[in-house]
Amino acid sequence: MSFETILYDVAEDGVCTVTLNRPEALNTVTFGMIDELIAAIDRADRDDAVRVIIVTGAGRVFSGGTDLSRPGGFGGGREGYKPLQGGNRDSGGALTIRMFDAMKPVIGAINGPAVGIGATMLLPMDIRIAAATARFAFPFVRRGILPESCSSWFLPRMVGISRALAWTVTGRTIPVAEALSAGLVHEVVEPSELLPRARAIAHEIARECSPLSVALTRQAMWRGLDAPHPIEANRIESRALAALVPGGDTKEGVAAFREKRSPEFGSRVPRDLPDFVPWWPARDFDDAA
Repeated sequence: MSFETILYDVAEDGVCTVTLNRPEALNTVTFGMIDELIAAIDRADRDDAVRVIIVTGAGRVFSGGTDLSRPGGFGGGREGYKPLQGGNRDSGGALTIRMFDAMKPVIGAINGPAVGIGATMLLPMDIRIAAATARFAFPFVRRGILPESCSSWFLPRMVGISRALAWTVTGRTIPVAEALSAGLVHEVVEPSELLPRARAIAHEIARECSPLSVALTRQAMWRGLDAPHPIEANRIESRALAALVPGGDTKEGVAAFREKRSPEFGSRVPRDLPDFVPWWPARDFDDAA
């Protein structure tokens, strides 16, 4: 698939950079861009050579939200909802669920303001670094709708229910310092340092960490958020350890530690995922009444 609204680049170190590329329109999101972002995550997930995904924006804005200038936007009735499997679903949710399901870690490099879906698409990313010029807004109630892209699930888990409600029922703009203190972003850097910092983190993951261990860790963490008891984590961790310990990556990781050198891990994802993955039930996309 060729891309028209995003850029897709894979570096030699296994870092894949996906760039929202509509700077003339403030990287506002269209259905086509959502399709391309999902396709990009699919491609990166299938590619054994990709170890980490960075998502950023071209120009001075990460994303100004949904492109409301086109027919079929939120003001266009049911046409604003793109049909998915089994019926009508919020298309932003398809994107965030795909990121949630990813086997490669996703780093958000937020180069400027992130508004609406530009903010909600960040929530399933694993690490979020913001430029000092960034700010955030969840202005949905000011447009007569409600937060989308599964943000009612992600945001309270990230910043707490009270803060999530304070942000979403007012729809106000959130300064980057507040986003940092709340945990919405993990680090704030000068704009010129943003991509170098994101790539440094991505390179460290790609160079120093087992791809198989990273994939299993990411999914165990995300999917354990609603576990009713820690025994659920014990079960998954035990299965993963039983699969990993006899493997070459564990032997190499221990040897590298003892020899005080960087490891040379041989596993690749998805090629070497253990046979119990996925351990979670298939998603139900049946249309809601």
